Amino acid sequence: MHRIVCLLLMGVPICSSHAAEKPSGIIHESFDASFDAKRFSTPIPNKNTEVRDGALWTRGSSGGKYPPMVYLPVAGKDMTITCRYRHLDPGGWLWFFVDGDDGFGSVDHMLRVKLLREGVQLEVDGHSLDPNHPLRQKAGRPADPVSKAYRLNEFLPLEKVDLTANAWHTLKLVFQGETVTITLDENLWSHTLKRPAFNAAKRKLLWMQNGGEKGLEIDDIHVEPRP
Repeated sequence: MHRIVCLLLMGVPICSSHAAEKPSGIIHESFDASFDAKRFSTPIPNKNTEVRDGALWTRGSSGGKYPPMVYLPVAGKDMTITCRYRHLDPGGWLWFFVDGDDGFGSVDHMLRVKLLREGVQLEVDGHSLDPNHPLRQKAGRPADPVSKAYRLNEFLPLEKVDLTANAWHTLKLVFQGETVTITLDENLWSHTLKRPAFNAAKRKLLWMQNGGEKGLEIDDIHVEPRP
């Protein structure tokens, strides 16, 4: 049952039963009968993505430069993020992005978790106003039009993990201050990073999915800001 939220306006109690069941910022999407497409900034269903059999199913090609993508707005600084994914076709990969404040007044990529079939590779996307910064990988990429900051790309080495089986995997990220701990299937793989850029507000999550014609499924998305 929805909790009743009562507000006092000019001394008159106004009650609504359409109150959130969870505190502000907490998201739990299991893609069941109560699925709320309004949570996502990507229109769902669309050409590549729909909810099917209790999971978010994305397949095929976007027809553009990048594979199909799904965006989910979030709000918080320290937070725990979990989701499950499963390939339905041989090959392919999933890139999971966390976007947030770039430190100079705009929003951009903060962290990319590249879930490849042969392992996991992390990319940290920092930002600087220095056009000659040594981590500015793409010299031809212009500065952000709002913040005037340049994206810095720090690529970490590929860590070998066998993800060739088309089985469900659980990805978990725990952000706390400048530190994030990334875990796959609890004991399968884990990595902790500390970067100043992580101590900033998170604004959206992005799943870039190269799943082939049979596609790739996402399920059980949990986002819980930490006080």
